[in-house]
Amino acid sequence: MTKNKAIVEILLCAALWSIAGILMKQIPWSGFVIAGFRSGIAGVVMALYMAARRLKLTVSRRSVPGALALCATMTLFSVANKVTTAANAIVLQFTCPIWILLLSAAFLHKRFRRADLLAVGCTFLGIVLFFMDGLRAGNLWGNCVALASGLTFGLYYMSLGDCPESERMSAVLMAHFLTFLIGAPFTFTTHPAVSAPAILCLLALGVFQLGIPYVLLAHASGWCPPLICALLGALEPLLNPVWVAIFDGEIPGVTALIGGVIVIAAVTALCIYDAREEARTC
Repeated sequence: MTKNKAIVEILLCAALWSIAGILMKQIPWSGFVIAGFRSGIAGVVMALYMAARRLKLTVSRRSVPGALALCATMTLFSVANKVTTAANAIVLQFTCPIWILLLSAAFLHKRFRRADLLAVGCTFLGIVLFFMDGLRAGNLWGNCVALASGLTFGLYYMSLGDCPESERMSAVLMAHFLTFLIGAPFTFTTHPAVSAPAILCLLALGVFQLGIPYVLLAHASGWCPPLICALLGALEPLLNPVWVAIFDGEIPGVTALIGGVIVIAAVTALCIYDAREEARTC
């Protein structure tokens, strides 16, 4: 495993994440129910992977906080998609790199390079431009939920960055299990309408949008700093409207395209800069 391969895995992970919006729109269920059963299916994927790799479930002071943070992220994002606009949910969750900067400075006393700060600023600006037409004041509660998902995602990245693979995988498995326990009981209070299209979309969410991506992320995150992982995840919000354009016919405008170029340029420049700095110190 090398850092370049880790970057490819995280990009593939983000690409698979991006199908969430188009699939969730096809399921007329509560956000809690979707989050619960999606994670239940994804948990089976992770359990099979860990069994194949003979990785034992590791409960530790790093894996448990990571599991709690990820459980909160998956639940909050699913709920946010139902109570605010999809654009708001994606943009506000992508405050994750900013939270990493703030939390690392406050609690780890970490000093970031100017290149890191510039990349985060440019990336967030690009994301906002990309979704400018779809951003709405919307539901204050939904926007707060989406913003909270960005915070908890940042906490997840920070909690497990340099852990052994067994701890990273265990954190994801426990997170899926906890999310299922939280979301599944809402089935009895919301009485979701069960249909073949909804079940198929849920299976696709569980296996391809959540299960496989988090195997990739947990595997690769040990080789990439948390901030780089979070910035590479910018591919997700960029691809999300692409699927909407393909399947719903909604084409992004010029402002959106400019925003996408800014994001890609900022993240690419930071990765190149980081690789050069690493080469100089070797």
